Amino acid sequence: MNIKLRRLATSGFAILGTALGFNLLNGVTPTELLSFQQFGYSHQASAQDADETTNERVYANARPAVVSIESDEGTGSGSIISADGLILTNAHVIGNSRTVKVRLEDGRVLEGRVVGYGDGLDLAAVRIQGNNFPTIPLASATAKVGQKAFAIGNPFGLEGTFTTGIVSRIDNERGLIQTDAAINPGNSGGPLLNSQGQLIGVNTSIYAISRDSGNIGIGFAINTNRVQPFLTAVRDGSAPQTPQSGLVAQSIMLNGTPVQGRLDSNSSVLEDDNSYYSRYTFEGRAGQRLVIEMTSSEVDAYLILLSPNGDDLGQDDNGAGGKNSKLTITLPENGTYTVLANTHSAREMGRYSLRASASGGSGTVNGGASGSTPRPNASQQASGSLPLQIQGSLGANSQILQSDRSPYQEHVFQGTAGQRITILLESREFDSYLILLDQDGKKIGENDDASSSTMNSALTVTLPSTGTYRVIANTYDRTGRGQYTLSVR
Repeated sequence: MNIKLRRLATSGFAILGTALGFNLLNGVTPTELLSFQQFGYSHQASAQDADETTNERVYANARPAVVSIESDEGTGSGSIISADGLILTNAHVIGNSRTVKVRLEDGRVLEGRVVGYGDGLDLAAVRIQGNNFPTIPLASATAKVGQKAFAIGNPFGLEGTFTTGIVSRIDNERGLIQTDAAINPGNSGGPLLNSQGQLIGVNTSIYAISRDSGNIGIGFAINTNRVQPFLTAVRDGSAPQTPQSGLVAQSIMLNGTPVQGRLDSNSSVLEDDNSYYSRYTFEGRAGQRLVIEMTSSEVDAYLILLSPNGDDLGQDDNGAGGKNSKLTITLPENGTYTVLANTHSAREMGRYSLRASASGGSGTVNGGASGSTPRPNASQQASGSLPLQIQGSLGANSQILQSDRSPYQEHVFQGTAGQRITILLESREFDSYLILLDQDGKKIGENDDASSSTMNSALTVTLPSTGTYRVIANTYDRTGRGQYTLSVR
């Protein structure tokens, strides 16, 4: 247990925060300057001048192409890599956002459209509209240990911050460059550069001794030999359009519904022992009693639960018997909790099942696994016979579809086999989206636009069986909010 606690404390695969501090540099006296000159230190000064010239040149050439990115997940950095506005950044900076705000060096703020995610890599591509943007070229040669490295980004919101160091290590297995150039929160997605101002990596994470220790001189960037195939996939349209498992946290339901997953070389890695993990989140309430179980016949399961502040609340190896793990805990506060589905040892690969059950408190559920349909729950409204008309609202209290983070409400009605019905979802405040499910959750139909001139959606179907049907009043994207009218006749 102690090994696991130490390993978690030193895990660097999340971007960690630290307090800002400023230290004054010691001065050099005139006497010391004189002694340097007397003993021939002019060569050292010349080398220093050359280093400064390189630093200034790299920064001046690259800075105009480094952008600040703001998404629903937070803020980060990015590099413009083509004059037509293609931007390279991290998947964890983008999260599940479809659009982001991109701030250029000249102060302009443009909307960026997410056009692809890395397949098992913490990479994402964003496109902004325009042309003749400044760019950062990608290095053609592989980075080497000992060469100079330069990072530009927006740590703690301090835009255009420049740090220097060297390439400390190359991890060819995971496609990472280790550097001692200072990387901090906000640098994520920004460029790691060589002396020619070429991109040799995408800054992605730091290694820290605790959550609040910040940078200690060990940072990681995704090597360009992994970036190039990703950009090829973006340009030919084959890159994934949703973030891949492990790179962005998935939501888990608290009603005992199991989530199936797999740990392998595409998963995130805890630095201390190189074990794979996947990350899940849920909204918990103070006083809520929670049971989390991870079972597998292929790996030795290990569970870790983190508080909304990132504190370790509990870990378990074999609490469910055999190689299965189980955590039972009373949640201390309201907020977003994180579950790490992990393994006991390094490089264990295989499938697993994860489930969480809660009692006490209200426990908001953030939808099912990506791509799944909504499940029945207590928020279903107005079961009744036809015709049916309901006034509703989508907002902060609505449920959330995990696949695209869009809000929705459920309504149910009783139908008869062979019955021909029309469902209309009308709103003047958001672009509506309509889904009809049977009592087993099977999709009967869906619609976005009833006509090109309105934001309404409509469905006309013949019901296949007698029973309870569920209507999902949804929005086209995550930004939709407002009043609506739902009618079934």
